[in-house]
Amino acid sequence: MAVSTDPPRAGTRLRAVLRAAVRSPLVRVAAVLLLVAGGAGGWWASSARAGSGLRGEAAFATGVPRGVYDRYGVLLRESMGAAMPGVKVRLDNSEGSLDNLERVVSGRDDFAIATADAVASFQSPQKPQLRAIARLYDDYMQLVVPADSPVRQVSDLRGLRVGVGQPKSGVNLVTRRLLEAAGLDPDKDVRSSMLGVGDAADQLHAKKLDAFFWSGGLPTAALTDLAEHTRIRIVPMGDLSDRLHQLEGGGMDAYRAATIPADAYPLVEPLRTPVPTVAVPNLLVTRADVDPALVEAVTRVVIDSRDRIGGEVHAAQLVDLRTAVYTDPLPLHDGAKRYYMSVKP
Repeated sequence: MAVSTDPPRAGTRLRAVLRAAVRSPLVRVAAVLLLVAGGAGGWWASSARAGSGLRGEAAFATGVPRGVYDRYGVLLRESMGAAMPGVKVRLDNSEGSLDNLERVVSGRDDFAIATADAVASFQSPQKPQLRAIARLYDDYMQLVVPADSPVRQVSDLRGLRVGVGQPKSGVNLVTRRLLEAAGLDPDKDVRSSMLGVGDAADQLHAKKLDAFFWSGGLPTAALTDLAEHTRIRIVPMGDLSDRLHQLEGGGMDAYRAATIPADAYPLVEPLRTPVPTVAVPNLLVTRADVDPALVEAVTRVVIDSRDRIGGEVHAAQLVDLRTAVYTDPLPLHDGAKRYYMSVKP
């Protein structure tokens, strides 16, 4: 990826802040606030110029068709095309978070979205090459059943036909953990079907599944579409949050108790009150060797396009400059650091 101009060097003060930003997500936020309060010399390329001189192709791994990653990727590509007309963006569907991480470290894709728990548990000799661009929005775990199902909690799934996400998806990772937290063996106590959200919704409608798990932003189009012709219900899982943290494995600290708002799915029964569940943050990731000028431009597009994308993907409304730098367990890419240190929140 060629860049027409090199950014000027930062001053001594900026370099000191940058070194501090590497050590801690809290310090990274403090660094941004420091720049706002006192100003800093050596500003990077302005918004008007950022990305205008870039040429080449960038590949972006999204997720399963009809999922939130997929739709977000389509809209982000449109925004990138407007800001970086010389860059051709290719979108690749995938099984989800773990598949996306494999694609990025192998070089098949340059950018991808992955959940923080998937990043923490990801095993690869190339894992140290992974870098973060931004924390995006949280995925909410959603256990979907027919409205008249006897299932009222996760432990009621014993012996039933359950969609558990595709093998390399973040859905499958957290689903297995939720089943274990509920006292079920995911390999023995449920009849698992490894399906993406679109196929799982279709099979629930056809009565070939009794339930399926989904981890995604709110609302997810596949669930909204399903609710238009099938009476469904979302099962509460908030009681499993503490038990998740007690399980062994990387990424357990990424989970938090959350609630699905009552208006997330107007046609789903009975979402007249919020549904307690578990949430995990999503990260936009890349590799350390990806051109810093390209990453800086992509970071700018992610933040600047929030309102536009959020108009169609409601979860994207939560992308925020103040929280974007909280990217544990990954350090920020140098290009992303350039962007965050060049803007005023």
